[in-house]
Amino acid sequence: MIKDLTAKYGNTIRQLFKFGLVGGSGVIVNMIVAVVMNKLNGGSANAQDVLFGIGNTQFNFRFSMLVWIVAFLVANLYNFQLNRWWTFKSHKHAGWFKEFWPFLAVGSVAALVGMFLKWAMTNPTSPVYLPEPFFHEETGLRSREYWSQLIAIIITMPINFIVNKLWTFRAVRAGNQAHHEAPEVEAAE
Repeated sequence: MIKDLTAKYGNTIRQLFKFGLVGGSGVIVNMIVAVVMNKLNGGSANAQDVLFGIGNTQFNFRFSMLVWIVAFLVANLYNFQLNRWWTFKSHKHAGWFKEFWPFLAVGSVAALVGMFLKWAMTNPTSPVYLPEPFFHEETGLRSREYWSQLIAIIITMPINFIVNKLWTFRAVRAGNQAHHEAPEVEAAE
């Protein structure tokens, strides 16, 4: 039974493992960007600083959201290149931009979900606000800003894998299917 599963899903399992390793290293890249940006802004205690209001509403765009967006873009580019080259080996099958735009689109949807999750975990009026006394901005290891960033990334990672495997890196599947179908066609002739 295990051999049957390995034979049938072995490549997907390997890709999931590699995607996880790339994602894990991408989390480190993301968190480094978040820490550096927060340090340059005076620390995570200033993460809720308002950068500008959104229209004539009570909503504001905060430094925390800027950190989320910049860290996402840097980590997304890093993850794309590593997944393209190592996880899915699609660099042999499709052009860089042909795969980058879908990868960015998938990542952007996950990033929007993640940004909402981060906002909810850092908003004191939210039911999922990361509570004190454990979470606070006095030390980096207990920073609500950093923990919310990390938790949101972890929650959105499975969505990224599934959609990227099925859509972004589909050239690999198409290339493999064509490769496997060719001998059957030749044998039939």
